[in-house]
Amino acid sequence: MLRTNWTPEEIADIYHSPLLDLIYRAATVHRTHHDPQEVQVCTLLSVKTGGCPEDCAYCPQAARYSTSVSAHKLMEVDKVLASANRAREAGSTRFCMGAAWREVRDNRDFDKVLDMVKGVNALGLEVCCTLGMLTPTQAEKLKEAGLYAYNHNLDTSEEYYDDIITTRTYADRLDTLEHVRKAGVSVCSGGIIGMGETDADRIGMLHTLATLPEHPESVPVNALVAVEGTPLEDQPRVSVWDMLRMIATARITMPHAMVRLSAGRVNMTMEEQALCFLAGANSIFSGEKLLTTPNNESDFDKTMFQTLSIRPRAAFKEKEVAV
Repeated sequence: MLRTNWTPEEIADIYHSPLLDLIYRAATVHRTHHDPQEVQVCTLLSVKTGGCPEDCAYCPQAARYSTSVSAHKLMEVDKVLASANRAREAGSTRFCMGAAWREVRDNRDFDKVLDMVKGVNALGLEVCCTLGMLTPTQAEKLKEAGLYAYNHNLDTSEEYYDDIITTRTYADRLDTLEHVRKAGVSVCSGGIIGMGETDADRIGMLHTLATLPEHPESVPVNALVAVEGTPLEDQPRVSVWDMLRMIATARITMPHAMVRLSAGRVNMTMEEQALCFLAGANSIFSGEKLLTTPNNESDFDKTMFQTLSIRPRAAFKEKEVAV
């Protein structure tokens, strides 16, 4: 039975349980609701890079920070579709397009994005976008164009949020998730660890996600990739044990969700990633970049899948819910 009434104390008890017990419990939940040999392969493309007016402390695309990321205008539709086709041929079944915007505006660029969504959908891929804040009408237009999922991460707990971002509120993020849900688009929302937050902040973020009226269909768990020039450039790398606690707790509290092993995977060994799959992760991003930060090479992922006897998950596969 799905629960949306978890208490912070219950989630804290799960998160802090002995690690091997936690992984075992999460693996059991995972096998009840998912095929443990299936992992979805996704590709993320930055269709509009840099120049963002926001001040997210982790992000090299913020215009106010001096990083190696150069600003580029919105890509042309044909180039995006060519990238989507290459991703499909390489084995991806979900194609996500990211634009460094604070919010979507009703203009020619949004019209181009709608054309991108239509084109990627026509390729038979699950099409996802992450474009910043949305109005209800914009969410409906994306749905009509064929959008399958919309990513809008909470990033961290509500209590720690103002230490990371001041240019939009936590309520703004939750409002966008509500607009996406009401439009009938699949919700993708997770966060980042390693930004100086406490365990209580990590638990708080999971509590917010797990007590939404409906759980997100997709929960990305990101480890901070510290980028020179951003306020978080000196943050130490997150340990795999912290990632495992986050993944396992997300799996237990949101059993039907796709838990996505996202940013920071490039720093993990095959053995560490195998533990993440055991703990309930069942999606990865493939391709040499995640927006602007490094990612694993596809050859590494193919070898890993072969070694672990993992199959790529088919697109648009309905969730298998155990009785």
